[in-house]
Amino acid sequence: MENRRKTIVYIAGPYKGKTEWDVLNNIRAAEKTALKYWRLGYTVICPHKNTALMGGSCPDKTWLDGDIEILKRCDIIVMVQGWEKSKGAITEHELAYELGIEVIYN
Repeated sequence: MENRRKTIVYIAGPYKGKTEWDVLNNIRAAEKTALKYWRLGYTVICPHKNTALMGGSCPDKTWLDGDIEILKRCDIIVMVQGWEKSKGAITEHELAYELGIEVIYN
């Protein structure tokens, strides 16, 4: 487990939704995935939890640019179910491939 802890996992998936309920459920899905990888012994960053419910406090670009910077420092990206419908997660997925970051589909 010690070696895994040094590996940083980034959780990517949809955040926005048509309703606040959808946003909360997207946060919870990412949170569940993050917990799974913490329990497997990895160090995990879950952007959904990092800026949960802060929408409107800054322009969306602020969050997205920050997430991209964090992703660049990670070893693995885990794609949460439904990621294909998220513009941000698609961008993260493409960047991970460009940078040679391991991609896992959850």
